[in-house]
Amino acid sequence: MTSNANQHTADKASDHPEVAQGKIGVLLVNLGTPDEATPKAVRRYLAEFLSDERIVDLPRTLWLPILHGVILNVRPAATARNYRKIWREESNESPLRYFTRAQAEKTAERFNDIVRVDWAMRYGNPSVASRIAALKDAGCTRILVVPLYPQYSATTTASVTDAVFDAVKAMRWQPAIRIAPAFHDEPLYIQALAGVTRARLNTLEWQPDRIALSFHGLPQRYFDAGDPYYCHCAKTARLLREEMGWTEEFAPLVFQSKFGREKWLEPAAEETIKALAADGVKNIAVIMPGFVSDCIETLEEIDIAARKTFLDAGGENFHAIHCLNDTSEMITLLEMLIRRETAGWV
Repeated sequence: MTSNANQHTADKASDHPEVAQGKIGVLLVNLGTPDEATPKAVRRYLAEFLSDERIVDLPRTLWLPILHGVILNVRPAATARNYRKIWREESNESPLRYFTRAQAEKTAERFNDIVRVDWAMRYGNPSVASRIAALKDAGCTRILVVPLYPQYSATTTASVTDAVFDAVKAMRWQPAIRIAPAFHDEPLYIQALAGVTRARLNTLEWQPDRIALSFHGLPQRYFDAGDPYYCHCAKTARLLREEMGWTEEFAPLVFQSKFGREKWLEPAAEETIKALAADGVKNIAVIMPGFVSDCIETLEEIDIAARKTFLDAGGENFHAIHCLNDTSEMITLLEMLIRRETAGWV
């Protein structure tokens, strides 16, 4: 069978200029990260992140003065301190960047040279636009974008889609684009979560009395407006409980990372963890199925801050279960998603 690349070469006229084409690109996209754990770099990152109308949908005339007049003058220093707590000094980067790159590199090993697997950040570097351009320059005339968010939300998956189509908008010769859907209920994803969770729990010298299933939060009004995120989180939680043989009481669904004063999805992770300790629960583990890579939300917000909250409230043992990261389970999941979503291409 003639490959796409060979077919393009065969169809080309002898005097046609050299044009790289015929390859298939895969772009893994995660949320984003500052380039350094410094207030200046964090400010630059937060300015891009919090300017996105998918993230904060308030009127620009109301929001931008608050963002640039207050938030970006106050929050970067504190956020930079939190990043320094988890920063990977050996490679001078955040865990999110480290694991996203590792996922791309290990996934690429599962494919031949016709498929190029790359990675990008929705906010920060490397940007979606720069990697789409690099894939196109490398001859990728068909590109599959895989948002690394298991549960769909307009604030995450839709924002990646926006960035992708903004990137190709100005191209005279656009590559064919596919966007992989959410995978919140994929059996392989649930099995991967279960496998990693069992392995981590087997390392403990104590047994959890509760295991909280913590997802990133979302303003309640986003859900009220039709965002499916809460339903996706609830389904992931239910399927994981069924796979692990847990009850809802043993493994409650909670939401973390609340920002601002408006009502967010509930129950809140911090309040739930504190209440469990007050009720006499001594041993707790937390798994964060909405994140495929460890990041500031999992390593600082949960493993450091939530741990302190639990222990200060009377708890005795706390364990944050690592994300899928670059485990073999995660790479197998990505390979399956890519092969399925490139059907007819690969």
